[in-house]
Amino acid sequence: MQTSFIIPHKGREEMLIQTLESIRKQSVPCTTYEVIIVSQNKAISQSLSAFTESLNFSVIYNDESNTISHSRNVGAANAKGEFLAFLDADVALSENWLAEMQEILNASSHIALVSAMQINSKDAPPLEKIRTALSNAELDTEVSFLPGRNLFLRKSTFNRAGKFPEHLLTCEDYYFTDKVNEIGDLHYTSKAQYVHIGEDKSFIPMWKKEIWRGQSNLASLKGRHIPLREWPSFIVPFAVTLSIVAATVALLLAHTAVALALFILAALPLSAYILRLKKLTGHGVSVGYCACFYLLYFPARAIGTLLGVRGAVGSSTHS
Repeated sequence: MQTSFIIPHKGREEMLIQTLESIRKQSVPCTTYEVIIVSQNKAISQSLSAFTESLNFSVIYNDESNTISHSRNVGAANAKGEFLAFLDADVALSENWLAEMQEILNASSHIALVSAMQINSKDAPPLEKIRTALSNAELDTEVSFLPGRNLFLRKSTFNRAGKFPEHLLTCEDYYFTDKVNEIGDLHYTSKAQYVHIGEDKSFIPMWKKEIWRGQSNLASLKGRHIPLREWPSFIVPFAVTLSIVAATVALLLAHTAVALALFILAALPLSAYILRLKKLTGHGVSVGYCACFYLLYFPARAIGTLLGVRGAVGSSTHS
């Protein structure tokens, strides 16, 4: 057995089935890999169990109170493969995904982990295009961290990195890939692709998810070195949000000069982020939509971080 696909799952199965269908269509023989679902559901449907007829497929049940990191670690502990492929339960892989991951990882002793690029779904709305563009800001190069939607590495590297941090509800992928980066390079490639089926399509769900995702921001900083380039992602959401709130209060109190200064203070970093995003998305997304994205994203991240400080971290599905 060369590769073990490990997919934590909780909630609905529709997107998970699409993920499994994309695995079944891989260009390499299905006898070279296994698929392990770590489910936090009570049972699986007949449609899901039918994959046992075409894949080396198994299901491990995990308590619903455990984190996604715990599910990934449970899957890895039961994996028979030399390589581990961690997937979210809402991605569709290109047919060459596994072949390319293996080739890239085997081609260089310096590469410790490989991830494929995100592509848009058919008729993708502007928000999905934004998410995809941000994911692909750096491509065909080494990066400092990677999201956990599709990660490919050796099992020995996984163990050396200390596995996924089970104390974190979110940001666990950034924490883990940062640890892997201490062992070797993280490579983000365009030679294979995936569609994030569960990608944000509208602003309200995005707002809620970003509040939830932000709740482990500070906890994820413990025990790892934070590169200078990562600090703006923690500082800017607070700076912009607090400046806008303070400017609004100053305006209501008729302190026009103070309000203007604060609005300018918020506008400088906000404009830089909006212009960068517009450049990344090209003609597919308007400047106005890019502005709306950050005017919601920054406050949501700030609120989530504050909730995390209070320990008010809620639960969420990762289906």
